[in-house]
Amino acid sequence: MPKTDDLVGVPGVEAQGGVAVAGVGALRRRRLSRPVAAAFALGAAAVVLTVTGVQWLDEPAVAAWRTVCLAITVQALPFLLLGTVLSGAINAFVPADLFTRALPRHPVLAVPVAGVAGAVLPGCECASVPVAHSLIRRGVTPAAAFAFLLSAPAINPVVLTATAVAFPNSPAMVAARLLASLATAAVMGWLWLWLGKDEWLRAGVRHTGHRHGHSRWSEFRLGFQHDFLHAGGFLVLGAMAAATFNVMVPRSVLDTFSGSPWLSVLFLAALAVLLAVCSEADAFVAASLTGFSPTARLAFLVVGPMVDLKLIALQAGTFGRAFAWRFSGATTVVAVLSSVLIGGALL
Repeated sequence: MPKTDDLVGVPGVEAQGGVAVAGVGALRRRRLSRPVAAAFALGAAAVVLTVTGVQWLDEPAVAAWRTVCLAITVQALPFLLLGTVLSGAINAFVPADLFTRALPRHPVLAVPVAGVAGAVLPGCECASVPVAHSLIRRGVTPAAAFAFLLSAPAINPVVLTATAVAFPNSPAMVAARLLASLATAAVMGWLWLWLGKDEWLRAGVRHTGHRHGHSRWSEFRLGFQHDFLHAGGFLVLGAMAAATFNVMVPRSVLDTFSGSPWLSVLFLAALAVLLAVCSEADAFVAASLTGFSPTARLAFLVVGPMVDLKLIALQAGTFGRAFAWRFSGATTVVAVLSSVLIGGALL
């Protein structure tokens, strides 16, 4: 049986009365591992079935589901990897007070500044979730971190360049996407300051910041390992849900809603949530929806990077389900309203 001294250094284990016991963080990790384990189990089962060549897997619908699920996962993994690397580096190497000193002291002013700072992260929503989590654990006010989380995948240079390429004859679409995304991020940050409650956020599941007596590289490795495996499982679950929608909803449904201005906006906003297209590629999908109005396509571009199935799953795994459902619902409403107002003025 391991000694107490040998266990105390393990994250989540504490010494009480000379006995090493699992802390709350360890218990939460054990509970949170179920969805992650389920995702990897389902993924492994899909690989096994594909390799063994089960006949029903050759059915067109099943083949399409498999292709879409794999495409979403492979598309998002590099950016998830980028986000978890940044999160691990922030956790291990960045001084704890750097971000609190860089942002304005007043939370109301810190929110728009953090939103504009989202332009420096060249990744999609998969990368922004672990980075925002790390910022909160480093002392940044949650409202500012959430503004960063929403703006980073929507206004970074890669996304805006892709939007300009996808809409070569409509520079106003790029400006509208930038302004509507920034407005949504700022409003959601301020709404969290006004209505947000700390109990909606799950407590951190791992130590943040460098601990004396531990190698910084060891801290980086452990933090990266936890975040990547944890978020990766929820990413797979979100990709499976999005692939199921892609296969089950016929193309004719899209044409039904394109004729109504309001229904088209709401439908493309819902479609962005369900399709879970990476923000670096969603502009090309929006450009292909030629039957819809420019404002409806703007709603698709603004809502998608902020609320989609894989992002909801990632947020639930990182911050807790109580947060994810409330925040995602409110973000969808604000993003649609911002798109309608700004799209009506510019497009």
